[in-house]
Amino acid sequence: MDRHLEAFLEMLAAERGAARNTLAAYQGDLTDAAGFTLRHGVPLAEAGPEVLRAWLRGLADQGLKPRTAARRLSAIRQFFRFLAREGVRDDDPTAQLDSPRLPPSLPKAITEAEVEALLAGAASLPGKRGAQAVAVIELLYCSGLRASELVALPAAALRADEPLVAVRGKGGRERLVPISARAREAALAAREAGRKPDAKPSPGRLRWLFPARGAAGHMTRQALGLLLKEAAQAGGLDPARISPHVLRHSFASHLLARGADLRSLQVLLGHADIATTQIYTRVLEERLRLVVESFHPLAEKAA
Repeated sequence: MDRHLEAFLEMLAAERGAARNTLAAYQGDLTDAAGFTLRHGVPLAEAGPEVLRAWLRGLADQGLKPRTAARRLSAIRQFFRFLAREGVRDDDPTAQLDSPRLPPSLPKAITEAEVEALLAGAASLPGKRGAQAVAVIELLYCSGLRASELVALPAAALRADEPLVAVRGKGGRERLVPISARAREAALAAREAGRKPDAKPSPGRLRWLFPARGAAGHMTRQALGLLLKEAAQAGGLDPARISPHVLRHSFASHLLARGADLRSLQVLLGHADIATTQIYTRVLEERLRLVVESFHPLAEKAA
């Protein structure tokens, strides 16, 4: 093994506590790059941006996915920064390299049946915990609220004569969000379940829809996430798949699948740019592609 590569791996293990699998991944990526540069007449530690750029093009020609190529480039960049720190080189040739363009991540949503299972799990939690879990799931899924928007809802937000709720989103922008009767009833039931008989509520508890004893006076995003994971566990779902963000994605994906238009979805989600909302069309396109590949009689894969 090249002595510079060996020294770099030793640094990762000693200074960063890198795990064995991580070290193996770095070694594989760097060995691949070293083999390429040697075939072009130069050791990896002495390679310039032209050779490294050719190596990157070669990765694309091999059909490597952009994320895999980006990971290998990251390893190379860290290697050359290490060489510069150790005084082996006085420049960083990777500074002139462009990262592979990564496709946008597709939002992860759960199915409508899984939403029902999540609600059933929430309802099975004991006492006020269950009522609160049902309320937050109903509100997140029926409105597409962000976690920060949900926990900061004032107690006066939900009124029987006001189907729309004013929500302050990112950048202080306000939007009106429709709340279903079912979600409204669940939230009011949770508030009642949280009240102690004959106890005079504090001003803080009167202010927030989901009050708590912390400094903010209302439920935190962390507490909200834990509550959802409890409901997922009780409903037979993998808790790792459930979060406020997943329910927001599910709200958007299910609306789009049932015929909602992008402009309305943009308003409901509070996106400043419709380009952010357009990612959900890719979710729908991917789902339709899988349906065709799975069920169309002429889409069978060759044996």
